[in-house]
Amino acid sequence: MPIVEVTDLYKSYGDRTVVDGVGFDVGDGEIFGILGPNGAGKTTTVECVSGLRVPDRGTVRVAGLDPVADHRAVTEILGTQLQQSALQPKLTVREALGLYASFYPDPADGMALAERLGLAPVFGTRFAKLSGGQQQRLFIALALIGRPRVVVLDELTTGLDPRGRRETWSLIEEVRDSGVTVLLVTHFMEEAQRLCDRVAVFDAGAIKALGSPTELVGRSASAVVVSFRPTGGVLDRSEFEALPGASAVRGDGERIVIEGSDDTVDAALSLLARRGLSAERLRVTDATLDDAFLDITSSEPGHAGS
Repeated sequence: MPIVEVTDLYKSYGDRTVVDGVGFDVGDGEIFGILGPNGAGKTTTVECVSGLRVPDRGTVRVAGLDPVADHRAVTEILGTQLQQSALQPKLTVREALGLYASFYPDPADGMALAERLGLAPVFGTRFAKLSGGQQQRLFIALALIGRPRVVVLDELTTGLDPRGRRETWSLIEEVRDSGVTVLLVTHFMEEAQRLCDRVAVFDAGAIKALGSPTELVGRSASAVVVSFRPTGGVLDRSEFEALPGASAVRGDGERIVIEGSDDTVDAALSLLARRGLSAERLRVTDATLDDAFLDITSSEPGHAGS
């Protein structure tokens, strides 16, 4: 049974549509990614799931509860790390964790969370003195301290350095392995590909694609990318563009980069062989979630809000 259900969700501000008929469900214990360009409706959607905004139409259920009508009950099972948050400037990390722990009957160990997130050295530091990355880690800890069944993480690794980002990924995997469902809003494709069981790609307030990262990459027009430097002669770019399955051809210095399929790679190498040319520094790589994301989302700016 899904623990989060969103059905035909709409939200507008004046005449501006922000969320336009969104629907999805999230399985218990799943990491569900929400991707999309700026202004695609991602944050508004998870704010409706968290009970922080009231939908114009549609239904949202968290463990069968309405986040608005049953808000208090939902706050006991759902933790939230918002994209933009702040605490009282003089509150220390220790005090913040203690304050949030007091809201729950069986909170997690705040010190253990602080250590796992690299906050132990600043346990006594005031919020205003923390770096941006440290503040972000603190909000992740506060989202987890109530031992939630569901946690919403909106751009959780923004402001973290590469090491901190990967350490946080490991923490989220541990959280999922403990049985917590994670709704993850992110701009980092590598993050989504590493963590998410499924992702919904938003654009202009609607879901344009939904599936596992592998499925979305497989649907991409460019499942394979081949690059090389042709030696021994010259070929016109139009010959590469005419190859079966080729979706894009570009020059990268002296190198040719072709996006396409396995058939495109075979055809490119056959073309070179027929012309007596060599492919120097040949590289063939699978497409990534970045490639799929660019295929799925529109090139024009969306009309929706965040």
